[in-house]
Amino acid sequence: MKNYLFKSSRLGFRTWQKEDIDKMTVINMDKEVMEFFPTTRTYGETTIFVDRMQKQFSTKGYCYFAVDKLTDESFIGFIGLSEQNYQADFTPCIDIGWRLAKTAWNNGFATEGAKRCLEFGFETLHLENIYSVTPVVNTKSEEVMKKIGMQLVKTFNHPQLHEHVRLRNCVLYKITH
Repeated sequence: MKNYLFKSSRLGFRTWQKEDIDKMTVINMDKEVMEFFPTTRTYGETTIFVDRMQKQFSTKGYCYFAVDKLTDESFIGFIGLSEQNYQADFTPCIDIGWRLAKTAWNNGFATEGAKRCLEFGFETLHLENIYSVTPVVNTKSEEVMKKIGMQLVKTFNHPQLHEHVRLRNCVLYKITH
């Protein structure tokens, strides 16, 4: 039995473990999963990400959490909150985000998990605002943002995606407690 920080009806949210790196690398190397990112991510890049999430959790109490399906405790990716501080007029801010294995798609997990993470952010962390960003072309993520009650703030050119014409035009969503 895994030790979860919190749960939704079908998902368990936890801190990252070393054994998650291989599984997250498989997700990060999937071209379909990473369609709306400039590139796939290597094992080394995934390791750096997991280390950053572990450090962020230990200092802030939140991160993009490792997520398991409760039925079989299988790892399906991440859903959670992370600090963003790239150069923009709305940063620094707390972002809600998700990245799930293709096998977990079309089951409502992103929506269910994101709703639970919003609850955690507002009720436990006492955050006032939570944001989310995705390229305009990523309509599935934008639909999740709408389903969890977020409101469109604006579209903008993401400073970290300047070189990527297809991805740089992004939407910014926000929800306030």
